[in-house]
Amino acid sequence: MPPVRFGAFLMLHPAEEQFAIARRVDELGFDSLWTGDHVSFHGAIYESLTLLASYAGITTRARLGVGVYLLALRHPTVAAKISSTLDVLSGGRLIFGVGVGGENPKEFEACGIPHRERGARVTEGIDVVRTLWRDSPASFKGRFTEFEGVSIDPKPVQKPSPPIWVGGRSDAALSRAGRQGDGWISYVVQPERYKQSVAKIEAAAEAAGRSLAGFEKAHLTFISVGKDYESAERVWVDRLSQRYAQDFGPLARKYGIIGTPAQCAEQLQRFIEAGCSYFVLDAICDAADEARQIEIFAAELFPKFRNA
Repeated sequence: MPPVRFGAFLMLHPAEEQFAIARRVDELGFDSLWTGDHVSFHGAIYESLTLLASYAGITTRARLGVGVYLLALRHPTVAAKISSTLDVLSGGRLIFGVGVGGENPKEFEACGIPHRERGARVTEGIDVVRTLWRDSPASFKGRFTEFEGVSIDPKPVQKPSPPIWVGGRSDAALSRAGRQGDGWISYVVQPERYKQSVAKIEAAAEAAGRSLAGFEKAHLTFISVGKDYESAERVWVDRLSQRYAQDFGPLARKYGIIGTPAQCAEQLQRFIEAGCSYFVLDAICDAADEARQIEIFAAELFPKFRNA
């Protein structure tokens, strides 16, 4: 069984607080530091790769992940340039998570991208980015992007390239992960569906003639640790209902990792049994409590899994 790894997915804070928490995540031994991505959202959100670039100079060991970059909203050539630069400046620490998004059609409208094309654009965009990361000069001919003899330098530090993790729950996303991904990151699924999804990814990889050696199976984990289940659940429901502008009350017992450290560990173990080996922990709490939650994760959860 592969070792269990942990990332920290941080919420938005004023700059100095953001940097202080990022440094602490690095010090505590988290394997990675994460952010989400939207151009326009229900609430304030930093631009993802800009934020990760700001972490590159203030952290030394944690990998820097975006979960997930809405590649359809950007020209993939520009995305390749920015992400390559970030990998170089961070010393080869980028994890480039990509996905289709789509829950906020207005941001597609604002970017001039037809909502219905988002899946096809991401599938092609992954190939464009990898081609530009790898080749000098590079050429590509696709439905949305075409160029000949173009070089983007410097190339990423990581060889053959930074890992691309595909996000999503749909069959199309799982197929994309199996055919093109170096990893998969899920969200808002139960362990049973997680296990079924892994099987679909494996089937897609086999059909494409790909090996999944080294493939990472991750889960974006909405987690609230508290003195008991009930108080943690109240915080979980309140914060996520505000974040996504919908009622998360009916979803808590299905999708939350909630309760005391021991209860949360039991719930994480079910995902491990379903095939997950990488948890990106998103502390669902008031912003002022995030740093304390992260300390609890490191003190109470890491030993249960890393020493097993």
